[in-house]
Amino acid sequence: MTTQVTPAAQVSALTIRAYRPTDHRECRQLWAELTTADAGLYGATSEDDSGAAFEEYLTRLDLSGMWVASDAGGAVVGMVGLLLDGRGGQVEPLVVASARRGEGIGRALLAHVADQARRRGLGQLSISPAARNLDAIRCLHAAGYDALARVTLAIDLDRKGSAFEDGIDLHDLRFRY
Repeated sequence: MTTQVTPAAQVSALTIRAYRPTDHRECRQLWAELTTADAGLYGATSEDDSGAAFEEYLTRLDLSGMWVASDAGGAVVGMVGLLLDGRGGQVEPLVVASARRGEGIGRALLAHVADQARRRGLGQLSISPAARNLDAIRCLHAAGYDALARVTLAIDLDRKGSAFEDGIDLHDLRFRY
């Protein structure tokens, strides 16, 4: 199924369609961009080949589908994946090319993956952005992801070089993020 989307702020049409093997290079590049940005949120550097994990992702047995957003010229400008998790699903990854953010591409991809999850009879859809990625959290909240389903906690074993900052309260407890 292909979805045509034309956000008001965007002149050219956007097409959301299933991932094809010919999209590999562009999607691997998007994955690398996501990996580098996530590492940068915590002051870390990404690995030399930050797109390498994309190859492993493609072999996941719980991968139910992957879709890309392409612009009028056919360039892949975003991608989204759906992983099965019991009666629910997990959105992973969601990435929009940095030069194209703010155009409604991410929201269109989120709407598409939610529709696909409904068609598969899934009861819940979750996504896990980095705690410091405020832009992503705001975008996801605006797209309807407003329920906290799970919290992932970490222990920082190397406090002297910690990249975590103080600043989030949850259930009257203070957390670094």
